[in-house]
Amino acid sequence: MATKKDMANAIRALSMDAIQKANSGHPGAPMGMADIAEVLWHDFLNHNPANPKWFNRDRFVLSNGHGSMLLYSLLHLSGYDLSLEDLKNFRQLKSRTPGHPEYGYTDGVETTTGPLGQGITNAVGMALAEKVLGAQFNRPGYEVVNHYTYVFMGDGCLMEGVSHEACSLAGTLKLGKLIAFWDDNGISIDGKTSGWFAEDTALRFQAYGWHVQKVDGHNPEAVAEAVRQAQNEKDRPSIICCKTVIGFGSPNKEGTQKCHGSPLGDEEILLAKQKLGWNYGPFEIPEDIYAAWNARESGAAKEKAWNDLFAGYKKEYPELALELERRLARRLPADWAEKSAAYIRDLQANPAKVATRKASQNTLNAFGPLLPEFLGGSADLAPSNLTMFDGSVSITPDNASGNYVHYGVREFGMSAIMNGVWLHGGFIPYGATFLIFMEYAKNAVRMSALMKLPVIYVFTHDSIGLGEDGPTHQPVEQISSLRLTPNINTWRPCDQVESAVCWKLAVESQDRPSALIFSRQGLPQMERTPEQLENIARGGYVLRAGSAEPDLIIIATGSEVELAMKAADVIEQDGRSVRVVSMPCTEIFDAQSAEYRESVLPASCRRRLAIEAGVSSFWYRYVGLDGRVLGMDTYGESAPADKLFKYFGFTVENAVSLADSMF
Repeated sequence: MATKKDMANAIRALSMDAIQKANSGHPGAPMGMADIAEVLWHDFLNHNPANPKWFNRDRFVLSNGHGSMLLYSLLHLSGYDLSLEDLKNFRQLKSRTPGHPEYGYTDGVETTTGPLGQGITNAVGMALAEKVLGAQFNRPGYEVVNHYTYVFMGDGCLMEGVSHEACSLAGTLKLGKLIAFWDDNGISIDGKTSGWFAEDTALRFQAYGWHVQKVDGHNPEAVAEAVRQAQNEKDRPSIICCKTVIGFGSPNKEGTQKCHGSPLGDEEILLAKQKLGWNYGPFEIPEDIYAAWNARESGAAKEKAWNDLFAGYKKEYPELALELERRLARRLPADWAEKSAAYIRDLQANPAKVATRKASQNTLNAFGPLLPEFLGGSADLAPSNLTMFDGSVSITPDNASGNYVHYGVREFGMSAIMNGVWLHGGFIPYGATFLIFMEYAKNAVRMSALMKLPVIYVFTHDSIGLGEDGPTHQPVEQISSLRLTPNINTWRPCDQVESAVCWKLAVESQDRPSALIFSRQGLPQMERTPEQLENIARGGYVLRAGSAEPDLIIIATGSEVELAMKAADVIEQDGRSVRVVSMPCTEIFDAQSAEYRESVLPASCRRRLAIEAGVSSFWYRYVGLDGRVLGMDTYGESAPADKLFKYFGFTVENAVSLADSMF
């Protein structure tokens, strides 16, 4: 009969063998954390390998994602659809076992991890979603949303600043069902961490308001007792500081950086297996160990028990059950399409000059009541971002039934937490900051795009129009940076109508995040025909037609669309035909048919002028070498917005001069 030691050693053996076969990988963490993993996955984790998406499963996140063979070994051994051949194909092209866990590649991988610190932050988002969804839907006797979020993390995760942001907030919000295991092995790539990571981690987490325990990570009984103690904590997240030996079992490399990021080598693997008492060949797992690990039968029983509970809930609370099912299926409400479209038509019929950040808030007031799945927030800028709407209810440490998170000044943490919220299910998360501070959040935004998560980012104060706060707060290159990021829709609307359209499409997105970029200053509303209104959703459209064969095309976004229209008025006084194209979302425009793109930007017209208060280089893809760009190629200055626009050349006179230079 397989022992707990045998089960843990199966993880070590598979990890060593797969990494050696790939001649690439990180054996140290899987070998060091195998005992902890065996206890958690075999004795505590509620999951069903036959149905990896069962909603009420416990979530498991490997934040130290470089130790991916730990997770792949666990999935394979416990009965997920991950074969021995998949393990042998570790780190190979198009394999189901990539170098770091990738969401969507492999059943049982809850999130993409690799950029250290973001896994624990995603886990905070999952635990937050569990708590809020439970507060919204659970009823006495029917805790249908009731699971733990477990996370493994290493020294690198704790050194990354984003872990400070997320874990501080987790303590404040009393996320009691979040349980983290710290692999305290004292080794990173450069060697012993005592030279650069010497703070008292336990004391740090106590200060956050966490429940803290210290255990020997190679003592299964101690680890199990620590998990039980953590589960008993209802109002505090828990960290279990597990003292481990990296590369446990390797006679010549354990406890050193030599086993962190390189294969052990065939000879050292043989010696390690001898020391561990593992008398089997490469990728060989005895049947009794497979039988001990297999979680399919127990997992099916756990899911059935929950299904029975949900059946009773559905009978007792039919409307709540249907609403929860809708939200978990990520279906929008039945009246969404009709009512959102009607709101946009009404806006077009009632022109107003407003800042697009205010237009965004007005849209939230219209869309919020339609979308109970909204989970909004801001990085301590709600009064400036205008992300709270009339129905916003703040989530507090003692009241999780709201729909708005005050993230504090934590842009990176907010963004990675939103990824975790979306991955958990039941919500459409949106969060806001100033566009310039997107830079703090950028890697989490990239992870949204990489994982194809329809998270909504609201970035306000979009240009030098910010004014007196000066160049530290005035974004210049940020919009282009977002546009150059694959798989994200970046919107910069020119008025309240385009603002509502971009919100509608962001809500409807299925496979990519959206960045909604709004102005501080008021922008006039453009006149549109019904066809033009419809074409906003194409990302770029003809706002002012000119003749069928224009002499000049002006392309603009956001606050500069008004400038483009005024410049066109002046240029046409010389008898030239000018077409103005509003281009609120270049990514969606680029995805249109060649015929549509040609109808907007005919190749026959080589005189093109792009106007945007951001870096100019991006726009040459649309204006070509014969075109001109009125943009920003320096940082801004501190002054009132109207003076800045004039100082940097965003005037009708300068736009006309640039256009004239092409004739």
